[in-house]
Amino acid sequence: MMQHVHLVPEEDEEDLYTGYNDYNPTYDTEDLENDAAFQQAVRTSHGRRPPVTGKIPTTATARPLGTGFGGRLTLSSSLGRPVTGTVQDGVARPLTAVCAAGYSKTGFRGSVFDPLGQSRGPAPPLETKSEDTPEEKIRQLEKKVNELVEESCIANSRGDLKLALEKAKEAGRTERVLVRQREQMTSPENINLDLTYSVLFNLASQYSANDMHAEALNTYQVIVKNKMFSNAGRLKVNMANIYLKQGNYSKAIKFYRMALDQIPSAYNEMRIKIMQNIGVAFVKTGQYSDAVNSFEHIMSESPNVKAGFNLILCYYAIGDREKMKKAFQKLISVPLGLDDDDKYISSNDDPHTNLVIEAIKNDNLRQMERDRKALAEKYIMTAAKLIAPAIDTSFAVGYDWCVEVVKSSQYVELANDLEINKAITYLRQKDFNQAVETLKMFEKKDSRVKSAAATNLSFLYFLENEYTQADNYADLAVASDRYNPSALTNKGNTVFSSGDYEKASEFYKEALRNDSSCTEALYNIGLTYKKLGRLEEALDCFLKLHAILRNNAQVLYQLASLYEMLEDPNQAVEWLMQLISFVPTDSHALAKLGELYDNEGDKSQAFQYYYESYRHFPSNIEVIEWLGAYYIDTQFCEKAIQYFERAALIQPTQVKWQLMVASCYRRSGNYQKALDTYKEIHKKFPDNVECLRFLVRLCTDIGLKEVQEYATKLKKAEKMKEIREQRVKSGRDGSGRSRREGSASSDSGQSSIASSKGERLSSKLRSLPGTNEPYEASSKKDIDASYIDPLGPQMERPKTAAKKRVEDDDFADEELGDDLLPD
Repeated sequence: MMQHVHLVPEEDEEDLYTGYNDYNPTYDTEDLENDAAFQQAVRTSHGRRPPVTGKIPTTATARPLGTGFGGRLTLSSSLGRPVTGTVQDGVARPLTAVCAAGYSKTGFRGSVFDPLGQSRGPAPPLETKSEDTPEEKIRQLEKKVNELVEESCIANSRGDLKLALEKAKEAGRTERVLVRQREQMTSPENINLDLTYSVLFNLASQYSANDMHAEALNTYQVIVKNKMFSNAGRLKVNMANIYLKQGNYSKAIKFYRMALDQIPSAYNEMRIKIMQNIGVAFVKTGQYSDAVNSFEHIMSESPNVKAGFNLILCYYAIGDREKMKKAFQKLISVPLGLDDDDKYISSNDDPHTNLVIEAIKNDNLRQMERDRKALAEKYIMTAAKLIAPAIDTSFAVGYDWCVEVVKSSQYVELANDLEINKAITYLRQKDFNQAVETLKMFEKKDSRVKSAAATNLSFLYFLENEYTQADNYADLAVASDRYNPSALTNKGNTVFSSGDYEKASEFYKEALRNDSSCTEALYNIGLTYKKLGRLEEALDCFLKLHAILRNNAQVLYQLASLYEMLEDPNQAVEWLMQLISFVPTDSHALAKLGELYDNEGDKSQAFQYYYESYRHFPSNIEVIEWLGAYYIDTQFCEKAIQYFERAALIQPTQVKWQLMVASCYRRSGNYQKALDTYKEIHKKFPDNVECLRFLVRLCTDIGLKEVQEYATKLKKAEKMKEIREQRVKSGRDGSGRSRREGSASSDSGQSSIASSKGERLSSKLRSLPGTNEPYEASSKKDIDASYIDPLGPQMERPKTAAKKRVEDDDFADEELGDDLLPD
């Protein structure tokens, strides 16, 4: 068998890896540093000479170079590489370049080196894109529609609702043009539904903002009925809101429920809000049981203070005491999710930490937390004041229960406020002793509560004219809290009542420094300046107050009064006109307008305003006397009779009004009626000399037999009058006259106006026919002494620390928070 086996000799054995490490030395770069030829080329210009290449790439052959030492030889590079175009081993090396970058044969002919080709000039402009293509027109229309929608939204945010609606309508028209062009070019499937949806939704929103409810509902209906719009059913919430505005509560509830069915359970917050709207709609329709179900569901799923407060209102309407208590406990246990106030108190001296705390102490998030807490406290206080009288037989017991529940909750500080509200309730029930006792309980509390209670006590005693007690509690309130503007205002009021106007102004100024929005202090300091005769400063105060309280009747009256005192009747008339535009039934303001026009000589305007004043308040003696004198002056004595009869009813002890009635009958020619009137006067006032004189004259003219009887009585009356006059000393007349003048000058702080008006009316009566008649020369000062205008002194009285609702017995609501009552 082995004879057929031939072994291969070792020298004939082939190596499989032969030539694996062999490579062209041309590509050897590791020994370039040791290559003398290469280094010489780098250091000299030898290496920068242009390489020798073949002329024609297709016939690339090595060019022999003739020298003086020999024939043509084939050149190699300094590294031993063949020159471009050299044939080596039968293969020509390919051409790599025919010329170097930036060089040409013309480089030696004066051309400028320009490797970037800048000498050729700027590049030609780009070809403009044609806008006539349909695709480009569609893109431009889409862009325009989007811009119109954005402009509509921006106008709505600025409050320009009319412009927002116009832009929304224009966007709708442009979008319809866009849809028609798309339908002509492409299939309907390529229509931009998102753009159509945004246009319709914005249009419906703008209709709703402009109270165009029918158009808004139609637009929403178009969106909802289109099945191509995803999630369009949620817009039924907006439709329900519109029905709620219109008062169509049944449809509102229907659409709220339809929207609730189409919203997934994952959107729990939105579902809770819709449930709350359903509850409110049930309350509007009076279906409190159904509303309770909605609010109970909210309080069990995601409790919030609004739902808790509405639940209490529903139980209050039903009258369920136990449920009211449970709902109140649920309300005060609602978590607010607020950080503890200790977070904003620095616990170390790290400057970086202090800077961070200082930065976040009053930022927007902190302000939002404050607002949320204030809203919760408002609802709790309002609910407590609402249910306290209803959950028990006595409101005091109810308040005590609410106080105990609040003390055991996170709103401990509200317990003191509830106690103060308890005192206010006593005041509304006219139980002043219990109110004072309740407020006195706070004298040993902390400074803030003590100051509030002392402020209210000072106010109560001030209203009862117990200025000593008011001053004591005002001092206590100021000592407890020097920065309490209400306490400082009450202190100023007590000083004002004692006549120390300068000191009172200092307290008012300090109150304004502590709280520049304290309108009571600003009003009172204006009155103080008016008392001191500093009319310009008083005017500045009331003008500032008018900028804050635009429609306050007292401020407008004070401005008119100051301009009248500054002898600027035109401005006074202007401010009084503003006043009667807000309170057209104010008889005092109307009478003042009539007086100003009378001073200017405009009798027709004066009569108009005096007559309006008499129509609203027919018991003002001054107005009645002016109207009677006006009709006598215009020779309409019959019309003057009704006014003097009204005056005689108001002042039955004043004989002058009955004598004026008889005189009007006599001047109008009705002598018999005049005689009967004089006889009635003589029965009431038998010693009146003027009445007897006219009885004698009328009886003589008519020829009656009673003339002798009345003449005898007249002599006796005159004799008795002379005896009385002899007994009266001459000085008593002067002193009595001076006292009457003094009382007239102090009436309402406007002596010159009152006296001048009295003299004007008396002179008017004296100028009438028969001015030598005694009864027509009586002075008007008797009227001023017997009649006090209720509106005059009240305007001058300083305001207390309570707000404007003080006149409605809401005492000291600035400290007690009565503004939290439900609307």
